[in-house]
Amino acid sequence: MDLIRKIKSNLRLTVQIVFTALTNGYFLGFAKGKIYQGDSKQLCVPGLNCYSCPGAIGSCPIGSLQAVLGSRNFKFSFYIIGFLMMVGAFVGRFVCGWLCPFGLVQDLLYKIPFIKKIKKVPLDKPLRYLKYVILVVFVIIMPLTLTNFAGEGNPWFCKLICPSGTLLGGVPLVSMNSSLRKIIGPLFTWKMFILVSVVILSIKIYRPFCKYLCPLGAIYGLFNKYSLYKYEIDEDKCTKCGLCERKCDMNVAVYKTPNSAECIRCGKCIKVCPRGAIKTTFTKTKEAACNSKCSGCKSNCASKN
Repeated sequence: MDLIRKIKSNLRLTVQIVFTALTNGYFLGFAKGKIYQGDSKQLCVPGLNCYSCPGAIGSCPIGSLQAVLGSRNFKFSFYIIGFLMMVGAFVGRFVCGWLCPFGLVQDLLYKIPFIKKIKKVPLDKPLRYLKYVILVVFVIIMPLTLTNFAGEGNPWFCKLICPSGTLLGGVPLVSMNSSLRKIIGPLFTWKMFILVSVVILSIKIYRPFCKYLCPLGAIYGLFNKYSLYKYEIDEDKCTKCGLCERKCDMNVAVYKTPNSAECIRCGKCIKVCPRGAIKTTFTKTKEAACNSKCSGCKSNCASKN
């Protein structure tokens, strides 16, 4: 019973760990220092999941999108675009809060105690737009336009920026392959600099990569207002006390903009609301069904009496 209570109280962390283990479950890859290349690698997973990670059994949608855009023969993928639209339309940035492996890494780093946390970063609002710039420039424009003599582009975001790929793919492969260690150069050094910077910042700032750099979060965030899974505020219950905003690590004023593009659907605001004014579309539907069932029971009881 105690174990069940602990799992329920840490449900999001449990889901993050399980999903990360499932999508990076090829343990022989880590043991052998080789990339898994089975059939499942042709499929995308919702979060950042580097293709080069030895344990990855699926592909990252951002990496896959760049591969198509940089291809000589194909410049559009109905599968990848459709996958991103489907996931975004269904749950929005819920993926960031519950399913992304690199989101889990940042969450765990932020839990490190005895270090003063920075709640509000200077120039926070303009910096939030940086992830959209990265999406347009590094993920879309550069793979399309900067091509070699054969007409093929590079996955520039993965190659120059992505710290998730460096941590889960680059570091394990380099550490387990002496041949790779001999040829690493300035590019790998640059990627390690970005990774170390993000790791240090993640200890003091909640999810800096998600807030300012992640192009996948930028895509899913565009769907937050329109996804099937949304947050709703019960105006009759909400007193606008601001507790949800103070508790939100993503600095979202939930009672004002419950479906902000910055919200990762972690659910902390729902837990801390003293009046239960914040609901999700799913819990609201469930409550409506329960109320309808209860009303039916009351009607039956009244008719019998």
